[in-house]
Amino acid sequence: QVQLVESGGGLVQTGGSLRLSCAFSGRTFFYYAMAWFRQAPGKEREFVAAIDWRSSTNYADSVKGRFTISRDNDKNTLYLLMNSLKPEDTAVYYCAVGQKWGSPQVRPQDYADWGQGTQVTVSS
Repeated sequence: QVQLVESGGGLVQTGGSLRLSCAFSGRTFFYYAMAWFRQAPGKEREFVAAIDWRSSTNYADSVKGRFTISRDNDKNTLYLLMNSLKPEDTAVYYCAVGQKWGSPQVRPQDYADWGQGTQVTVSS
């Protein structure tokens, strides 16, 4: 059974940076597409970024040019580097496991396993 543990969230000022990590265990990490989603209070969970086994990536328009998704297959870890943070980036951020050999999909229903989330708060 796959386990995902996010870390790296916190409180940061507008314009600041954070790097989120997602430690993966229970399967062969290299095979799987991975993604980050986020959910703000009162809003639906939304796609942030995804990466497939070839390290092809996909980003939401709202974060393109500011966020970078990456993976370290030796460390079984997914990352999200977030720069130029804005108050509207405030949310709980979740990592998720997609399909084996899959593409970097954008729909939550394309991801079967989820972490518990890490809170990111951007103050104005």
